Amino acid sequence: MLRRTIKRIKVLPYKKKEPYLSFSKVLGFCPDRIELYQEAVTHRSSSVRSSKGRWVNNERLEFLGDAILDAIVADILYKEFEYKKEGFLTSMRSRIVQRETLNKLAVELGLDKLIVSSTRNLAHNTNIYGDALEAIIGAIYLDQGYRVAKSFVFETMIKQHLTMEKVIKREVDFKSRLIEWGQKNKIEVSFNLVDSFYDEQNNPIFKSTAVVGGLEIGNGTGYSKKESHQLAAKEAIQKMREDRSLQQTILDNTRNYQIQGNNPSGSTNEPNFDELQEEQYAEENM
Repeated sequence: MLRRTIKRIKVLPYKKKEPYLSFSKVLGFCPDRIELYQEAVTHRSSSVRSSKGRWVNNERLEFLGDAILDAIVADILYKEFEYKKEGFLTSMRSRIVQRETLNKLAVELGLDKLIVSSTRNLAHNTNIYGDALEAIIGAIYLDQGYRVAKSFVFETMIKQHLTMEKVIKREVDFKSRLIEWGQKNKIEVSFNLVDSFYDEQNNPIFKSTAVVGGLEIGNGTGYSKKESHQLAAKEAIQKMREDRSLQQTILDNTRNYQIQGNNPSGSTNEPNFDELQEEQYAEENM
């Protein structure tokens, strides 16, 4: 306690100067160990070295921040939703800590303006922002402790930039949703990587297809294989919701598959496309 007080006294003359000022605007408080926050916004592509000569980047802080964020969000959800089941809590946590959400939050907080990177086109590497936000949470934990880190996540990230109602309604994991639907309706779902290359800025590009019941239904292109799978699943779900002729084709394929001896019970189960509707999915996971 005394050591922390001494450190805070030492930084008093610098609180209204850079880089303290910029970080204070993002954090909502003035940091004590500024070097932690500078490391948190330093991407591995940068050529920054410490005074001891080692390369400096935010990967270790990101690792710590990821674990701290999971624990904090689980803590908040457990207390906010007293009567909800484990499945609901797990789904909610996934929606809050998913990369897309963290990327947007980082930009809204202004963290993108503090990133140190030699990557030529950050617009195509938006995960850098979410990674940095996790690293910032790790830095807060080391600098200020769990309580301040939790306050930052709840008061700044969630209350100011997210609402629980929107999080509940948000579609999160299209790939998992499509796979779960296929398992429930006894229809094979798979994802194939059909192409990968580098664009003009040397960013990796991946193209994938979503295959449902032997039919290539969705296509997705992204800056990671995971992103391309998600986009392919999203397109597949959208088509299956809206295209009646496609639904009929899947029904016919399913019947033929079962008739040809692939259903030992002899009963025929038809896919339930209503389960792919957003409202139905939300109710089942509440």
